[in-house]
Amino acid sequence: MNVDLARRNMVEQQIRPWEVLDARVLDALLQVRRERFVPPGHHAIAFADLEIPIGHGECMMSPRVEARLLQELDLNPTDQVYEVGTGSGHLTALLARLAGHVTSAEIHDDLRLAASARLAAEGIRNVTLLGGDSAAGPLGQAAYDAIVLTGSTPELPRAFLGALRPGGRLFAVVGQFPVMRAMLFRPQASAEPLFETVLKPLVHAAPAPRFRF
Repeated sequence: MNVDLARRNMVEQQIRPWEVLDARVLDALLQVRRERFVPPGHHAIAFADLEIPIGHGECMMSPRVEARLLQELDLNPTDQVYEVGTGSGHLTALLARLAGHVTSAEIHDDLRLAASARLAAEGIRNVTLLGGDSAAGPLGQAAYDAIVLTGSTPELPRAFLGALRPGGRLFAVVGQFPVMRAMLFRPQASAEPLFETVLKPLVHAAPAPRFRF
């Protein structure tokens, strides 16, 4: 497989048609080597428009969903970012290329350690990986310019919004299968619906709201 050609085809055939035109995002997708973050045995589908399993029932997001969320977050080079679910480390690497620093939490120790090794091998240093359950809110007391949840949640825990700095933004996929929607949240503003998609739920995701009569 011609890896460079496959990467460019991914951008031209999957990413651009999904209205991702931000030059910084497109450059990050070309520069961060996605094939280095897929599990062994999956390199042939590294650039395919699908979710790639990484263990524990978890998957890498499809390239176009990663690209779209990066564009919606509109990261600045000085931004402090919090990621819920490190997974393979690929989205972590993309975030790190666009922002000042990324703090990423992963509940599965083996995924965190594997992601740490991949990030180090790619020379990505502006990342702090945390181990633990972050489905209910960020680990620690820091505030962030941007937060991204890499798994879905029936509803967004308020602790995440409380961890945003003024002007901050948060990307999350909210809902339950088969009805889920990517949303952009900002402090003291109405949530903005972005697009419909389906993601596996976060481990220990917030319970769905109960109907009251």
